Amino acid sequence: MQSINSAEIRNSVVSFFLSMAKQPTTIFTCQNCGAQSRKWLGQCTDCGEWNTLVEETYRPPSKQTLPPGIAPLVASPLSYSDIEPQDDSRVSSGIDEFDRVLGGGIVAGSLVLIGGAPGIGKSTIVMQMADKLGRNGTRVLYVTGEESEKQVKMRGERLGVEASNLFLLPETNLNAILAETDKLKPDFLIIDSIQTVYSDQIESSPGSVSQVRDAAAKMMMFAKRTSTPVFLTGHVTKEGSIAGPKTLEHIVDTVLYFEGDRHHNHRVIRAAKNRFGAANEIGVFEMTGTGLRPVANPSEMFLQERPENATGSVVTACMEGTRPLLVEVQALVSSTKFGSGRRMAQGFDQNRTSLLIAVLEKRLGLHLSGEDVFINVAGGIEIDEPAADFGVAAAIMSSFRNQPVPADTVVFGEIGLTGEVRGVLQAEARAREAQALGFKKLILPASNKKGLEKLLGVRVVGVRNLDDAVSELF
Repeated sequence: MQSINSAEIRNSVVSFFLSMAKQPTTIFTCQNCGAQSRKWLGQCTDCGEWNTLVEETYRPPSKQTLPPGIAPLVASPLSYSDIEPQDDSRVSSGIDEFDRVLGGGIVAGSLVLIGGAPGIGKSTIVMQMADKLGRNGTRVLYVTGEESEKQVKMRGERLGVEASNLFLLPETNLNAILAETDKLKPDFLIIDSIQTVYSDQIESSPGSVSQVRDAAAKMMMFAKRTSTPVFLTGHVTKEGSIAGPKTLEHIVDTVLYFEGDRHHNHRVIRAAKNRFGAANEIGVFEMTGTGLRPVANPSEMFLQERPENATGSVVTACMEGTRPLLVEVQALVSSTKFGSGRRMAQGFDQNRTSLLIAVLEKRLGLHLSGEDVFINVAGGIEIDEPAADFGVAAAIMSSFRNQPVPADTVVFGEIGLTGEVRGVLQAEARAREAQALGFKKLILPASNKKGLEKLLGVRVVGVRNLDDAVSELF
């Protein structure tokens, strides 16, 4: 029997594994957070979501090459004092409310992600922005991956688009898009949407985590090296987050979310992240047959249908970024048909509602355990700051006591677990917004009253706890 050399066996084994390493293997990637696993799991071990792991083809990392048209950037240290200020480098989009959300305008080389539910107005706002920019003589390249150029033209005619410097490119291949940008050299680039763009170097379907992340990274490199502003639109999941990995939000400079209800004609664009401006800033638009129209005074719009002398209706002042906003909080308290009352909230945190109900029961002796309590923020807007606590509590008390709060009264303040009314930030801006809309009485925390007594035509009342608040409200 012929003996087998151990060296030959070892070389054969190594050659086998090397040949296997060259072949593409499969890997399972979470479509929510981007975590990877070598086997399928029902629940992602990183983010805890169920049934989000999808099988993808994996290839070992190869040498990275720059997209076509992008030259290597050789960086060297610069003194901070030698860098010129960039305050005047912003370009107006032509839409005032959109400029407000961006922090004052479009920054050169910025990467902006606009997310929202299907049909909420993402393509509409970027088309209107492209029209405004194109009319000013700048070259705008609009890459559409979901519609043909004729379909985009049809929508543009409905919106009244007449820009001659607007170029349409119906393409989804990432390398082809970058090659066309190298030829045209646009001043602005719009990708609608990022989920349709794919790269030949990644063997997975468009919209997967790997494709979305790679496309966003290439777009970031293009924006930074050419100083071209890039706008990406993206769909959101049923949970309300951008479809794709959370790392996509870390790559881009600005994340804008579209909020709104299809049953209402207004839309709200909120800045969830902004490296060049205030986060949580909002812009309010009205959806019309000719596109999105900016709303100059959102408070007046949200209060225009408020009923008079209705129980359970209270106006509260909240801050959305740097903008004060007056909204109507409605509450309905009715006897339950079951053993314990239900608590439902729309536009306000439900857990916070349960906490406020517990405080009202403990500190004021209101028997709400056998009552159904429903909270609604009129107009479909969502408020999530503690300053709205006083407005929600006042609406619940008004409905429970069946006594209306005076229609010319505005309240705001945070409520603690001991029943105290705590101070909030930017009280003067809230008070002046109430004064501008003609309200005559302002009930706020006692710690915020200083300096507001001289508001013309407004009676300012400071309260320290819920007992004082009841005396002033009713």
